[in-house]
Amino acid sequence: MANSWQGNNWQDPSWQGQGQGWQGQGYPQAAPGYGTPLPVAHASLTRRFLAYLLDILFIFGFTCLLWLAIAFLGVITFGLGWTLFAILPASGILYSAMTLGGAGQSTYGMRMLGLRGVQAETGAPVDWITAGVHALLFYVAVSTFLLWLCDLGIGLLRADRRTGHDLVVGLAIVRVA
Repeated sequence: MANSWQGNNWQDPSWQGQGQGWQGQGYPQAAPGYGTPLPVAHASLTRRFLAYLLDILFIFGFTCLLWLAIAFLGVITFGLGWTLFAILPASGILYSAMTLGGAGQSTYGMRMLGLRGVQAETGAPVDWITAGVHALLFYVAVSTFLLWLCDLGIGLLRADRRTGHDLVVGLAIVRVA
């Protein structure tokens, strides 16, 4: 039902004339189950950095809400629920997995700056496990200066601005048209 508005044979180029799509280059291949991909522009590192600064505020709020929920659960369960405080250090990874791997395909900071995450090869949405591993690799790289420098250096040298942890998980951060 996802592409029902386009008809049963949505890849048929007859609706736009002789198979010539965007700028006469023909149709790009669509991932199975998804519509025709649109031409995208890769995100700049500056825009990604600003999105992360906004995400720090959202992660702080998410961590506070998680802390309150665990504290309330601990009172209800006579202290047994307080063992869940151990997941608080991973709240940034949980936040990224739920938002980047969710329906919006981006964290809230990325949405505010017009960015989203897609699979680099197909343009398909990112699943939550890939988004969580992507965030975990980012935080590992940021925690050690040399890894972070290599990660950033890869992003500066590549034309598509994909950093090292993007390449490892096969993810691309793109601007929304």
